[in-house]
Amino acid sequence: MKITVIGGGPGGLYFSILTKKALPNCQIDIFERNKDGESFGFGVVFSDETLGEFLKRDMQSYELIRSEFSYWDDIIIARDGQTVNIAGNGFCGCSRKKLLQLLQKRCLEQGVNLHFEQNVDDLNQYRDSDIIVACDGIGSQIRTQFQDYFGTKVSLKKNRFVWLGSTKPLDAFTYFFRSTPHGTVVAHSYQYEKDRSTWIFECSEDTYQKLGFQVANEQDTINKISEIFKEELDGHPLISNKSHWRQFPHVTNEKWFHENIVLLGDAKATAHYSIGSGTKLAMDSAIGLSDAVIANPNNVQEAFNQYDKSRRTAVEMIQYAALVSLDWFENMDRNMQHPFYQFAFGCMTRSKKVTYENLKLRDKSFTDKVLNEFYLLSSQAQSRDFNESINSNQSIAFTPYKLREIRLQNRIAMSSMGQYTALDGLVNDWHFQHYTSRAIGGLGLIITEMTAISENGRITLGCAGIYNENQIIEWKEITNFIHKNTHTKIGIQLGHSGRKGATKIPWEEKFNGKPWDLLSASAIPFSENSLTPKEMTKSDMYLVTTQFVQATKNANEADFDMIELQAHHGFLLASFLSPLTNIRKDEFGGIIENRLKFPIRVFTEMRSNFPKEKPMSVRISATDWAENGISESDVITITTAFKNAGADVINVSTGNTVEHQKPQTGRMWQTPFSNAVRNTVHIPTITAGSIQDIDQINTIILNGKADIVALGRPLLLDANFVRNAQAYEQFHAQDIPNQYKMGISHLYPLKLSERKQIEGMKKALKPKSNEK
Repeated sequence: MKITVIGGGPGGLYFSILTKKALPNCQIDIFERNKDGESFGFGVVFSDETLGEFLKRDMQSYELIRSEFSYWDDIIIARDGQTVNIAGNGFCGCSRKKLLQLLQKRCLEQGVNLHFEQNVDDLNQYRDSDIIVACDGIGSQIRTQFQDYFGTKVSLKKNRFVWLGSTKPLDAFTYFFRSTPHGTVVAHSYQYEKDRSTWIFECSEDTYQKLGFQVANEQDTINKISEIFKEELDGHPLISNKSHWRQFPHVTNEKWFHENIVLLGDAKATAHYSIGSGTKLAMDSAIGLSDAVIANPNNVQEAFNQYDKSRRTAVEMIQYAALVSLDWFENMDRNMQHPFYQFAFGCMTRSKKVTYENLKLRDKSFTDKVLNEFYLLSSQAQSRDFNESINSNQSIAFTPYKLREIRLQNRIAMSSMGQYTALDGLVNDWHFQHYTSRAIGGLGLIITEMTAISENGRITLGCAGIYNENQIIEWKEITNFIHKNTHTKIGIQLGHSGRKGATKIPWEEKFNGKPWDLLSASAIPFSENSLTPKEMTKSDMYLVTTQFVQATKNANEADFDMIELQAHHGFLLASFLSPLTNIRKDEFGGIIENRLKFPIRVFTEMRSNFPKEKPMSVRISATDWAENGISESDVITITTAFKNAGADVINVSTGNTVEHQKPQTGRMWQTPFSNAVRNTVHIPTITAGSIQDIDQINTIILNGKADIVALGRPLLLDANFVRNAQAYEQFHAQDIPNQYKMGISHLYPLKLSERKQIEGMKKALKPKSNEK
């Protein structure tokens, strides 16, 4: 077998070492554009986990790297002179130039041929190769030639960054954040060898422009950065090496191979440096490609398929984590407003791979600082509001929260979930058990399913309503039981289906009734199988507004503690907010201020007809997950307007506006939108979306990304989610009914044992330290 490797970076070198070691008779040639001994950049970072994989694959490479690296266990976060150390992380830094030299040495030992100063842009000379490995970097010429076949996508991210070095010694990987009159600048810094450290400086485009940086003026960059970070550099100089300001290119490819060409390293996929995974990604993929070639030496296409199958998911997970991490740095000016330890906790948990419990196991002294700060600030707020203090041993999720004059016993809510079981809008025994059982289960807040303000406002024939006296009576049975027997508060979500009405019940095959007339901002059906709605007239708007007002009065009569206005997921009010569903040419269409007019009118009228001591929420979709949909600036305008109109909390959802949406889901996937609203508009928020356990809930609240966490599907099959979480946290709730208190002696020891087992497994699975 003849293998040609274009690009002599760590990925290409390591692939060649492993493959030649297993298949000694194959011919491998590496062609590198730079001179022998020439390298750009300064250091690279590996975790204990990555080093452990090197140990298993090639002991000699592992020992060579290990003999040269600088090891640290801590991460330090420093902001304007205030610092905190977080132990238990396990990383090493190594000179990029030294790493290349070590891997080149191993290649020569294995019989791999190295060719330097070879700038390859024509593959015809290698057409006799069985495999051509294209690992020629982010700007890969080979990938560019065949980008249509690979399905290449390259997007430049917003922030600017520059890569520099210094003689400043560092004891740990350190994030230095510095405030300037023009915004925040951060240094990602670590030592990679004696008297040498890497410093990656990053800031927003706005800060970059206002500070007067120039892309290629290295001396000017050094002068300005040295002044901003003079305390951190402590007299040590900065060193440049083609150190030009750039924007990070996020590279993806739909296909990783074409004919006999296969992509590797940054040519294939990039991961933002903030999670330190660029070189790791390249070398892990080198392992995957080598394994595939070794397993299929006589079938190149099958080898490539195995490579894609074995590595695709892992690569996409790392890229996703990197994008989430990158987003945190793109919004660091917003994050800087947080108290210091909350800020540091947010930095450590930014990619969502690390949670509160992970950090507590690594370094309890750090999480204690985070908790003490949270308790202190929360206790001050509670003392103002409730004349009570918060116990320093209290679980984060089980701290109380106040909205106007109602006190939530904890921060966990049940999200609005349609039950589709009402008859003529009347709730029944099913709804009674559904809501009361979860109230007994200890929730802080229940938000009912969307409850229609009129018969034609229902989504399906099974939707609940609150537009007549009988419906009020049935709802009041539920609220009375909850208020009498639990500490849970219950809010009702009031809404109108708009263009998404007259729809079949989800588990039925078809709509079993007579369709009714639909209303929307514009006459656009939701899907090709949907009815076309009528574009609302001013008289329609007046009627619907009066229906919302009457439903508000009915909700108060039914003794609900809170009202949530449905302005999300493309229903009637939401159809005015999104430019995808509102194409009106009158005063209610066009710019966001016009699209807001009708929803704000409805809310204002509702607020004036609901007791002032009771809070109101608005649920919105913060993105349509579709091109040309609602923008982030639109969302800020919308939520600011609702805040000014008297909203007490924003329930931040996303999507479901249009059928062709392409949501990007994952664990806690909607929290960034909640974070943006909460910390830009400065209004409390509720978040939801693939939040599955108490650890995630605690992490979200400690991060300041939301004030209340709403669960949907986790509560469908576990009405006692909160009770199980309280036992897991060993939090002794005061609202457990007397009839059920005997269960404490069983559940609490059981959950304590389970937690100890889980923590034991996490400690056992932690990668072994590779410190010399």
